[in-house]
Amino acid sequence: MLNAVGQAQHILVLGGTSEIGLAIAQELTSRGGNPVVTLAARENSPRIDAAAETLRGAGASQIRLVNFDALDFDSHPAVIDAAFAEQDVDVAVVAFGTLGDQEELWQNQAKAVASAQTNYTAPVSVGVLLGQAMRKQGHGTIIAMSSVAGTKVRRSNFVYGSAKAGMDGFYLQLGEALRKDGVKVTVVRPGQVRTKMTAGMKEAPLTVNKEDVAEAAVDAALKGERFVFVHKLFWPVSVALQLIPAPIMRKLSF
Repeated sequence: MLNAVGQAQHILVLGGTSEIGLAIAQELTSRGGNPVVTLAARENSPRIDAAAETLRGAGASQIRLVNFDALDFDSHPAVIDAAFAEQDVDVAVVAFGTLGDQEELWQNQAKAVASAQTNYTAPVSVGVLLGQAMRKQGHGTIIAMSSVAGTKVRRSNFVYGSAKAGMDGFYLQLGEALRKDGVKVTVVRPGQVRTKMTAGMKEAPLTVNKEDVAEAAVDAALKGERFVFVHKLFWPVSVALQLIPAPIMRKLSF
């Protein structure tokens, strides 16, 4: 069970090669307890060995690998069963997703559907299963990676932003549904993060490092917070954006 100083016995990362997911697992592992870490990722991922080695270096006592395909929804029950088979999961990190070319997405039906399934349908699929598994064990924390893009859907990235808006709302209310069962859910809302996914992109204001995301996510989860904006300025910015009329939003470049 996740204790008061952030020590966990078993951490599950869905999206086991995600830089942000691994950073969160590393932050948890660095707080002690020598946890077991289960990485759920494609078994043939070229990055899985490096991910496992990073977590061993951070203090994980054991690395378990579970084959996970976010878009193979029928396989998800078996993935979660395998993750929970040997011991309770104290913290599950939902950290997979895609960004893509936002101008292409709204004009390409197949790619738009794939984006929506990866960023919304798949997180809902595993979220339902995680919630029921943790409800059964009577404890657990889910850390779900959302985005500030989901707090105000904008023209510049509305395929991605709309999926994140749905995902964000789902996990917020999943936390409410599980509150009486001893299960906590924390939704994490970073802006742009310096990772391979954003490499080569123009850096946006309030961009953060993955380590910043990890620290904010773990601290918020320990406090039992429903959500956290990684950069504190995003909270007032997000509130202000809700009040801007559509004709003015059309003139903004972000």
